[in-house]
Amino acid sequence: MSRINSPAELEEFRKGILSKRDPNKPCITLCSGSACHASGSGDVAASLEEEIEKQGLSAEVDIRRTGCHGFCERGPIIVIHPEEICYFQIEPKDVPEIISQTIKEKKIIERLLYTDPETHEKIIHESDIPFYKHQERLVFGSNGSIDPKSIDDYLAIGGYAALAKSLSGMSAEQVLEEVKKSNLRGRGGGGFPAGRKWEGSRDAPEKIKYVIVNADEGDPGAYMDRALLEGNPHAILEGLTIGAYAIGSHEGYIYVRQEYPLAVENINIAIKQAEDYGFLGKNILGSGFDFIVKVHQGAGAFVCGESTALMTALEGRAGEPRPKYIRSNIKGLWDRPSVLNNVETWANVPLIINKGADWFTQLGTAGSKGTKIFSLVGKITNTGLVEVPMGTSLKDIIYKIGGGIPGGKKFKAVQTGGPSGGCIPEDLLNLEVGFDELTDAGSMMGSGGMIVMDEDTCMVDVARYFINFLTDESCGKCVPCREGLRQMLKILTNITEGKGKEGDIKLLEELSETAKEAALCALGKSAPNPFLSTLRYFRDEYEAHIMKKQCPALSCKELISYHIDPAECQACMICLKKCPAEAIVGGKNKIHVVDQEKCTKCGTCFEACPPRFGAVKKISGEPVPSPIPEEDRIIIRKSKEK
Repeated sequence: MSRINSPAELEEFRKGILSKRDPNKPCITLCSGSACHASGSGDVAASLEEEIEKQGLSAEVDIRRTGCHGFCERGPIIVIHPEEICYFQIEPKDVPEIISQTIKEKKIIERLLYTDPETHEKIIHESDIPFYKHQERLVFGSNGSIDPKSIDDYLAIGGYAALAKSLSGMSAEQVLEEVKKSNLRGRGGGGFPAGRKWEGSRDAPEKIKYVIVNADEGDPGAYMDRALLEGNPHAILEGLTIGAYAIGSHEGYIYVRQEYPLAVENINIAIKQAEDYGFLGKNILGSGFDFIVKVHQGAGAFVCGESTALMTALEGRAGEPRPKYIRSNIKGLWDRPSVLNNVETWANVPLIINKGADWFTQLGTAGSKGTKIFSLVGKITNTGLVEVPMGTSLKDIIYKIGGGIPGGKKFKAVQTGGPSGGCIPEDLLNLEVGFDELTDAGSMMGSGGMIVMDEDTCMVDVARYFINFLTDESCGKCVPCREGLRQMLKILTNITEGKGKEGDIKLLEELSETAKEAALCALGKSAPNPFLSTLRYFRDEYEAHIMKKQCPALSCKELISYHIDPAECQACMICLKKCPAEAIVGGKNKIHVVDQEKCTKCGTCFEACPPRFGAVKKISGEPVPSPIPEEDRIIIRKSKEK
């Protein structure tokens, strides 16, 4: 392939690609992101290739291994175009039937379709499935239709048109003004306006400037950036190159977690392809603009997601934050102006240039424009990656897209913003998702983690869990974070173990205030959020743990106990046989009793007791009943058994 030297050559080349593609030709797109790969999509791909060749259809059917489709729990997923027939949880054994029935005979295989849990209706088309139907997949949508290892696939959907438009028809100042006008805010957590950040670097006197992609995604349960980098790497490269042109940078870096091998592989392939085609390197598209990109694999420290720590790591030193006396867009990497945005932010840039800032600002709230990708996980029916316009309510995300809470349980809270985010209760479910709205509610947008919790979740233990994570991940450079979090963890652990005492809440509040005011970086300043938000909305749970030694959610192991109700016990011996501690006393036709001294509170008896009996009870804060004397453990009457 010779280099493409002008926008006109690019359009001619694009027409050539499209002329060779028949939109009516059957094409099987197979999700090959990390989640589906772990579920066996590699074996499915091999089976598809083998079966299509076996049935003599190699020239008539295309197979395209794409990035993540989003509905990760249902993988491996295939979508058959042009009909858009969607099949879930495909196994290699299903492939011969798919080829012979759906591809050749145009028949639908109902057992592989999505079944609506409410109506029990089988849904054929991907766009009709509630999980997808209620989304607006502007940034993420191309993941399901292109092979991330094929630059031609990206060009076929209009790829690099925004770069050509920027370099040939817009000045650097015009590109910058368009991004500023769009009010694109950073999707990595801070929500700082991208255009203002870019402007600061462009106006800085230093001639050498850098642009950086933050792909150091360390939030538990969050994988939006990974999915984009794996599934559509050229979109990130295109956005990065446009940003470099706007600020006058000629060197860019992609800082990606080493734990993301597929993302690393795909972005390196994309860089090589972009260099070969002339979208990176010298004299890009004949414009005279030069730009190169390098990939740096991070060691996986959570703190390296913070901008100054990431830049310190890029410089080859330990990833620790540094004071922001001067913002990093003025004095960042190697003390030079550096624009750092996360993967999703850069992926929005080509959309803004192609369609215009006016189009972009039609979506969202007054202060938050465009769409946002969330990682929807936890106690939710449908888990995966979802993209919705800013301003969508939490209720719509959780119930329309997520399908609500499984098992008939009641919704309790949703945690947004990653480990440093906050928990939002049920009475705020109508809250519109936006940077300012979530912050006002005591949480934050963060990078887009969204963990749903049900009635069985203890909010005190949730705070303890996240503070424990943040304690482990603290770089230790400043005392308010290093020591403050350690003390907060100690107090919260004591509370969940029934050792809480009066004054603990006040002390936790004081430690939180100190960290918020005095910690060195944004991660340290936001670290108390899990405690502060749960205290704000669930203070009664803290008081129950401390004053009554009770866990209202029946979750904290040290504050619960298991008992067998004599009136309900059927002497079936199931719990007795399954108890690993041999803590259940009883026998055939004899009422069972839990020996509290032996009980390890593992909950096996509670889980083993048949629901129709419900004899094993989990209680908190009540006095332990005295064991029933042997002589009083009556033989269960036959009438009761009936």
